Amino acid sequence: MYDLAVVGGGIVGLSAAMAVGKRYPKARILLVEKESSWAHHQTGNNSGVIHSGIYYKPGSFKAKFCRDGSRSMVEFCRENDIAYEVCGKVIVATQDEQLPRLESLYTRGLENGLPVTKLDAAAVREIEPHVSCVAGIKVPTTGIVDYKQVCQKYAEIVQAQGGELRLNTKVLKIRALGANSVLETNRGSFETRFVINCAGLHSDRTAKLAQVDPQAKIVPFRGEYYELTPEKRYLVKTLIYPVPNPAFPFLGVHFTKMIDGSVHAGPNAVLSFKREGYKKTDFDLRDFTEVMTYPGFWKLAAKHADEGIQEMIRSFSKAAFLRSLQQLIPEVKAEDIVPTHAGVRAQALMSDGKLVDDFLIIQGKNSIHVCNAPSPAATSSLEIGKAIAQAIPDGQHLQTQVKV
Repeated sequence: MYDLAVVGGGIVGLSAAMAVGKRYPKARILLVEKESSWAHHQTGNNSGVIHSGIYYKPGSFKAKFCRDGSRSMVEFCRENDIAYEVCGKVIVATQDEQLPRLESLYTRGLENGLPVTKLDAAAVREIEPHVSCVAGIKVPTTGIVDYKQVCQKYAEIVQAQGGELRLNTKVLKIRALGANSVLETNRGSFETRFVINCAGLHSDRTAKLAQVDPQAKIVPFRGEYYELTPEKRYLVKTLIYPVPNPAFPFLGVHFTKMIDGSVHAGPNAVLSFKREGYKKTDFDLRDFTEVMTYPGFWKLAAKHADEGIQEMIRSFSKAAFLRSLQQLIPEVKAEDIVPTHAGVRAQALMSDGKLVDDFLIIQGKNSIHVCNAPSPAATSSLEIGKAIAQAIPDGQHLQTQVKV
């Protein structure tokens, strides 16, 4: 018998287990992950950015958790000797018509309590000499890290707290047993008083296994990246982002210096035909059918048809992808970029075609379900974990709990 079981060994699941273990040190905690390693999907295939929180609606979970999370993540890395760098980033307008959007983003940064600074084109070039733009914003609190290393440390801490970690353990069914729940897996059954669902790309399905309707469906979007060749890494000093289109839910292709010194360029955003579809050829009939028969997807597709077509063109045309990059750094040539790994974003979509633009955390009976946690969830993971631990009803489920 466990007091609490976490489903999902990405950064949010591991953080939740760690936070619960700290808050309730006598609780017996189990974490199950279907893959053979931690951070196998979203966490291990992202760009490694410690986000500042500039993009998110003031007062939203994303804005608060990301702003606070960028600080707590840096502190965690410092305390645990994990390599990181607070290198800052610039967000640039490449055309005059983008200036009003840049101004709105600057205002949002101030509203979110961030130390953002306006830059003219010359000031941008002092930071990033190869960028072509008309103006920009400096966001000094943005950083970079390897989130796989962060997850490994989270796992070590959970184990040190007495938590039980099980890899290669896939949840097949969740059934009620009196006031408790039983996780039926490919490696046996586990009874628990409380369930925390952090299953990422499969979080909506896991919620339904627990008889909870998330009111949204996970639609997978693949983000494809190129990488600058080593001899061209000098073109990027920090992180370089375009002004995002507020009507489109993605940030646009950008340049990101990685903690290992490499520089990634991208991503685009295209529908994946498989929830874990990291290649263009990946296909799963169930995943594909669910999206194609979901009314919300077609409403979203109709609303963003032009942008969606451009993203697909970039997916299949290196020349089109390159043109997007050249809007930021004109010197980049086709021979300067090579394909690198892709990631898949687990994006929750409602039936009316609206994207869930904030973290979605649902309280069930003896359970909590994290049903929308794409970027900036990695940055925010420590804060999300704390919030989940605090949301567990005191004295009701964790019978061996002791507050600290």
